[in-house]
Amino acid sequence: MWKVLSGRSDAVLKLYSAPFQNPLFRNDAQLEADCLRALNSTGYVPNLRATGSFGAANWVYYDHAPGNPWREGVESVATLLQHLHGLSIELELPRGCNGSDDVREQAEQILLGCQSAEKQRLIALRPEGVVEPLSDRRLIHGDPVAGNILQSSTGLTLIDWQCPAMGDPCEDLAIFLSPAMQHLYRDATLSEAEVASFLAAYDQREVTERYLLLRPWFGWRMAAYCLWRIENGSPDYVPAFELEINAL
Repeated sequence: MWKVLSGRSDAVLKLYSAPFQNPLFRNDAQLEADCLRALNSTGYVPNLRATGSFGAANWVYYDHAPGNPWREGVESVATLLQHLHGLSIELELPRGCNGSDDVREQAEQILLGCQSAEKQRLIALRPEGVVEPLSDRRLIHGDPVAGNILQSSTGLTLIDWQCPAMGDPCEDLAIFLSPAMQHLYRDATLSEAEVASFLAAYDQREVTERYLLLRPWFGWRMAAYCLWRIENGSPDYVPAFELEINAL
């Protein structure tokens, strides 16, 4: 990724690695370009300037968004995600996890790539119960961590649209609220009071109640992902893994 400086307005040039294998967060340049075009009028995303290919890899080129990675004020993020999930957008996007069986299956697939003793510890903590899938899938960002939410005097901007989906809004809520992701991108987890404020500000009771039912499943999947990252050379995920285990 490069920041391209100019006399008038800066830009970002993003070259996608090919192939890229990640069991939870896909990395698709075409999906990012499609979302930036479709959401251009909302003010939530940077303006796309161009997209293309370089050898076997693809690239996107868009306006540099002002601001710094989000640090505080959960209510503004909740409002942003609630507005995003309420949009009616016609896009050809992958289907996101929908219901506890989908989340469980994805977590189990991630665990197939893990070999350490911690794998059995995590398997023993698998949640119980079933949450049925939604009939109405919505546009979700897929990776709304603090580092992908830029905060400025003009509001919030969502960047890094490489893994959007048509899915359950609870997935975006779970990733933003995840203790592991908050620790990795902000060096601090959210308090229970902040989580409660976020859910209140999201102001969609049906969604937030569903999230609370699914939270153990999303936490279990995130713990599996952290373990996979640890085993693939990312020691910074060790405390993140423990945070998710403690939450379970």
